[in-house]
Parts: sequence; C-alpha cells; structure tokens
Amino acid sequence: MMAALALVAGLTSATAEAAPHVAVLPAELLDMSGAATRNPSPDLQHRLDLVTAELRKLLAQSGEVEVVDVTPAAARIADEGPVYKCNGCEDDIAKSLGADWVATLLVQKTSNLILSFRVKIDDARSGKLVRAGLADIRGDTDDGWVRGVRWIVKNRLLDPPLPTEP
Repeated sequence: MMAALALVAGLTSATAEAAPHVAVLPAELLDMSGAATRNPSPDLQHRLDLVTAELRKLLAQSGEVEVVDVTPAAARIADEGPVYKCNGCEDDIAKSLGADWVATLLVQKTSNLILSFRVKIDDARSGKLVRAGLADIRGDTDDGWVRGVRWIVKNRLLDPPLPTEP
C-alpha cells in the first residue's frame, strides 16, 4: 500500500514538474473608440486588471500549466510596451522569468458597445504559436469582459488540452 501511494505521489509531482511554465503578461488595450486617450481611464484599467487576473486564475486552475509571477518584470513590461507592438519582446520577458510560454491578452475597443479580445500563448523560446483564441463581446462591463476571457479559455485555449511539454 505504501509503495502504491509513493508511486502515485511520484507521478503527481512528476506531472506538476512537467507542466509548462507560462508568464501571463498584463492585458493591454487598443482603444479605437472616439474616447481614446493615451492612458486607459480608471474604469478601463480596472477591467484590464480584472481580465488579467481572471486569465491567470483560469490557466492556473486548469492544471495544464504553471503560471509564473511577472511582478519582477513589471518595469520592463511597462518600458517595452505596449507588448502587442514590441516585435517579440514578450518572449524575452518570459524567458527572463524562467517561463517556457508567454500569454498575452489584447482588448480592442471599437466603441462602448463593441470589444474584441485576443488571447495568445506563444512558445517563448521559438516564438511559435501554441494556442490562441478570439472573442467579441457587446457591452463595456466587468461581467462582459470576464465572460469574454472565460469563453476563450474554455473553448479555445484548453479545448483540446494544451500540449504537455513546452
């Protein structure tokens, strides 16, 4: 019995160790609405933070990846951003954090009614796409933003399951 428990414990820890490490960078906004400003309003920044936290939580809860802390690279992310325009800096940032993969989330706001979300996971070493998903939502609310990210994770990022090796 003890040998069986040890075997199961060994398999569990080996599986956890084999999970790719992913750096989930802060969500970014491409505001194409008439209300666009250089920096997001406090409401929009709150929603960007909200969906970043949701993406990190959902990926971590999946058990398919291990989410790494990006706080040590916060200044670099701010300096090199916006990441969606930095020509691969996200890969270097992820590698500096010890991550195998990097996840980015871009919210494109066309108007207060129309928003598009793009979540992408890339291999930080090769720059190749691992998985991606898109969703359009209607309505600029906390619930709408979170639902958009949840839909992408459930229906595009984790179905089928992510590869088991980085």
